[in-house]
Amino acid sequence: MTNSQPTKFAFTIFSLLILLSAVAAAQLKIGSGNTATADPPVPHPATTPCTVVLFKGFIFNNFNAQSFPYTPPTACPGPWGAVVLTADFSISAGIQYDRTANIWLGPTNIYFGTTAEDQPNEGRNWHIERDLTDYSAILTAAQQGTVDLGNLVNQTYTGVIHGSASLQFYPPAPKQTAPRVPDQVIGFSAGSTGGTVGLGSTSSLLEQTLTLPTNITSLFFDVFAQSQSGDEFWYTCVPNDVAAELESCSGTAFRESEVTIDGNPAGVAPVYPWIYTGGIDPFLWIPIPGVQTLNFKPYRVNLTPFASVLDDGQPHTIALSVYNADNYFSATASLLLYLDHGATQVTGALTENTLDTPAPVYAENIHVGPTGNISGSVSAKSSHNFQISGYVNTSYGPVTTTVAQNIAFANVQTFNIKSATYVQDINQSTNVHSVVTTKNSSGTHVNAVDRAWPMTMDISLVFNPDGSFSQTTDVNQYFQTSQQAKLNGQPSTSSLLQDRVISADTLLINSAGQLAGNENQASSQTYFGSTSAGYCYSEAITGAANVLTSVSTGTGCN
Repeated sequence: MTNSQPTKFAFTIFSLLILLSAVAAAQLKIGSGNTATADPPVPHPATTPCTVVLFKGFIFNNFNAQSFPYTPPTACPGPWGAVVLTADFSISAGIQYDRTANIWLGPTNIYFGTTAEDQPNEGRNWHIERDLTDYSAILTAAQQGTVDLGNLVNQTYTGVIHGSASLQFYPPAPKQTAPRVPDQVIGFSAGSTGGTVGLGSTSSLLEQTLTLPTNITSLFFDVFAQSQSGDEFWYTCVPNDVAAELESCSGTAFRESEVTIDGNPAGVAPVYPWIYTGGIDPFLWIPIPGVQTLNFKPYRVNLTPFASVLDDGQPHTIALSVYNADNYFSATASLLLYLDHGATQVTGALTENTLDTPAPVYAENIHVGPTGNISGSVSAKSSHNFQISGYVNTSYGPVTTTVAQNIAFANVQTFNIKSATYVQDINQSTNVHSVVTTKNSSGTHVNAVDRAWPMTMDISLVFNPDGSFSQTTDVNQYFQTSQQAKLNGQPSTSSLLQDRVISADTLLINSAGQLAGNENQASSQTYFGSTSAGYCYSEAITGAANVLTSVSTGTGCN
């Protein structure tokens, strides 16, 4: 953290967030089994927003996408201080699976997440927000929107999902300058009305061939890669040759999103191990879902060193793939372009690119005893250490950008399998150290970002002589990002985000293979976020026996 004094506007945001945090906490009801999260509201100026309703009271009881009209707010012309998507969903009491939800404006994704599962006698409702300020360029024109939330409703699966969504356009606060946002946003999806693309193998691509503006100075690629079907529990998978004896999915436990330009490596987007509310054991996630389960965060890949390559007026192919995809990942992305308003043609060069394709290392140490007992471990590890550099000659002088990243992935699984017990313990970590150095007329800007995504999952099954069995699962899932920026060696900004969900449960199955209940359920979520500008948000919630038991707000924000 720096010692710089927060601005008046920062104090306004800080006060607003404390207020919103208190409101959010008040909406969490102790003793309720309703879905509960500690996630914060999106920060925004303390101004009155213009609200544009995207859809209201939509019913999701089939697999047909539903469209809605979008018109920009005439009373709040841009540029905006912030644009925030807010959406509220609910599911009626009954039996239903978790479902994937997407909202699109034209071909661009503005929300990606999953739904909460209901219970026979208890429905769920939940609220999500996403900061769309960087997507302002697509919000200036009237167009069609689409919400895709497929849901099967019949005599067996009875839970009906309802939803509404709006955009909040906040004018800048007095004396506040609206943030600079990308000049163009290009959606990568299935077509003109959106839709994700399924990536079923390493060679599957989400791609576009584009002739882009010739005055690009910087660009970024926001990536979503959601594990589905055979890949849903990819972090539990093992090498093909031991999959049968370990009773696990095949394909190994390594997955990673790759970005290419004209077939050449251009960036890496590690895959976050999202766990949905029906995942592993549905009772683990009542009332607290996993990290980002209801509201995924895209991974932003910095492609700025390639600006000059794309500025030549020729068509170029930008593509996304998932290494080791094994049917399948649901993918979409958005390309964000910043342009030079003082020039129509920007020249330059890509001067260095040491990024290569993944080279994961796998190891097996499995022992089968004389009585058929199986014990040992398997592991999957991968790392990148690369640097990509390029420069552009802009109307305001030359700008050189260097992206240096060190990415380390490891998944180690330990097994102990006997006739009456099955134990699988998973220890996985993803660590990313990224340093972006920008040299321009104002000096040297260095932005260092560290991301840590550790997860442990211990699964233990006990089989009884009568055919009944129990499954005990402990999950510890984490998401942390810290950022430190410097200008000419002096600290300028910093931030920290920490989100952890811990959950445990024992699932009981009777001799007929039917759910007999659960016991010893306990869960918690702690969320902390702060910046050197004065923003601070902190909330912690706990649950036990599938109801909310405590809410604590503001710890560490004094």
